[in-house]
Amino acid sequence: MTAGDSRVGTSGQRSATRAPADTAAGASHPGPKAYVATVQGFIGSVMMFVGSIGAGWIANGSPMIRNPLVIALRTEGWGVTTSTLLLTLGAMLLMRSWLRLGQRLHQWDPGALRSVIIAVAAWSAPMLFAVPIFSRDVYAYTGQGRLMLENLNPYTTGISTLSNWFSLGADPAWAEAKTPYGPYFLWLERAVVQITGAQPDASVFLFRLLAVAGVGLCILYVPKLARLHGLSGARALWISVANPLFLISFVASAHNDALMVGLAVAGTYFAATRRPVWGILLVTASIGVKPITVLLLPFIGLLWAGPAASLGRKFFYWGATAAISFGVLAVSGIPYNLGLGWVWAILDPTPGFTGYSPSGFLGQWLAGLANLLGLHGGMLASLLRTVLKWAGVGIVVLLMFRGDYSRLIRRMALAFAAVVMLSPIIQPWYVLWFIPFLAVTGIRNDWQIKSLYVVITFFVVFGAQDQLSVWSFVQLPVHASTLAYVVALAFIIYLLFVDVHTKKLLLHRGLRGLLSGRKGAGDQAGLGSAASGGREAVGGEAPATAALPLVRVQVMPTAGTGAVAGSTAAAGPVNAPPAVPAAAPMPIDGTEPAAGKTPD
Repeated sequence: MTAGDSRVGTSGQRSATRAPADTAAGASHPGPKAYVATVQGFIGSVMMFVGSIGAGWIANGSPMIRNPLVIALRTEGWGVTTSTLLLTLGAMLLMRSWLRLGQRLHQWDPGALRSVIIAVAAWSAPMLFAVPIFSRDVYAYTGQGRLMLENLNPYTTGISTLSNWFSLGADPAWAEAKTPYGPYFLWLERAVVQITGAQPDASVFLFRLLAVAGVGLCILYVPKLARLHGLSGARALWISVANPLFLISFVASAHNDALMVGLAVAGTYFAATRRPVWGILLVTASIGVKPITVLLLPFIGLLWAGPAASLGRKFFYWGATAAISFGVLAVSGIPYNLGLGWVWAILDPTPGFTGYSPSGFLGQWLAGLANLLGLHGGMLASLLRTVLKWAGVGIVVLLMFRGDYSRLIRRMALAFAAVVMLSPIIQPWYVLWFIPFLAVTGIRNDWQIKSLYVVITFFVVFGAQDQLSVWSFVQLPVHASTLAYVVALAFIIYLLFVDVHTKKLLLHRGLRGLLSGRKGAGDQAGLGSAASGGREAVGGEAPATAALPLVRVQVMPTAGTGAVAGSTAAAGPVNAPPAVPAAAPMPIDGTEPAAGKTPD
């Protein structure tokens, strides 16, 4: 819910009714079948833990490298092959478990949130102790912490300046690279290294705990934000946090993006419940971890300005939001003489592109076609990528000025997604930046959720075959990356065409149903009505239908709340289900209702 409004709009519709609680201690609980998926996912996570020992990223300076079992798993062909198989099959089993958990909880009854949280905890626990997989950026954090301890500025100095830096385990690409992180994370890096003495394994564990703190913030505030939109908090959490890409990237890989996203989600919740200063400070803390979330500030300012704000009022609150946030960050640059070095991460991004990003993919095709025609393909491809990048910025500006106030968080989510998806470089975990905001504002069970399945699966498979640590001297009958790719692809084919449960998710109506994204497919797949977008059903309420036309209605004032104008309701044909009386609206001040008055 945004300040001053009783309901925030969702992706498919806006509603004047309030969804019931899905609290962790709900009166009813999903059946034991929900825990079958949890146990299966835990087994997959354990498999990944074991596989990480032989195929994960171990620092050269780690004492683990001298353990006889580790040596066998990393130098013998059978050890590397077994580790690769365990890591890949574990990741794919976790993928299936996530899909099955959603199917088993498809009603999203009270108590479903508890099941999702248990699954997240169970699937994360083995990863907490695994060797880093799918990325080794966490070792660069240790190097930057050493730079801070030696009074060197990571904004101007690469980790290759450090003695014996290669033993840290960081990718050589970090050797001369300036840090893209904010001052607060540099402080945390310094603290971790000061505690561990730069011991690689202990440092990884502490950085992982910081990432888990970010995951915890998401667990706490994603359901709250979803309920403010009248949506199931359990389903939003399942989509955004329980998915395997999130857990692998933010727990196993220990990316600091977890802390960035957690703080951003928390800040958005506080801003949406009329606590704007706290919201700004939390988003500023997110910027201080990774500056990309500066994109959220204009929308936080609009939440502060309130509904029906004039253009002048919007500019005033934009200025106030920027003054608070940038003022705090400027002061934060004084310790350790960091200054405003974080600004470069926004103004001077990493050059190049990734082939699977939309602009990277299209640029390669354009370059090939142009070269065939005798044109300068490289220049045209670079121009295309630049145009698309600035188009993303343009979409942000457009969404700042255009759109309904009740859909403000949705506008913010789309702006964030536009910048990420139109950027030349997309790392697998970048999509996790905006998925929570899309989830809390509604992802329907039609082409939207199917697209999410495809994206999550693609990046999990990509990481499984691309990020394997295998020494070049190890003799293998089949290259580890090839083995991982073939196994992952075979598992996907099994999920799509053989598994009697998961094949319903995309192909229940066959290939034609997949391409058309017809409504009802999600319902038949066991994930609820395609039109409802995961909306929780109020007792006796007919499912809301996104396909019905929306008409603006005035919600009559109720005692103690006053009028709430501008809500919407679905109006259908004569034979449509009768309207259901709206649940008690949220207080006009934007705070959540007191316990016992209205379910939360």
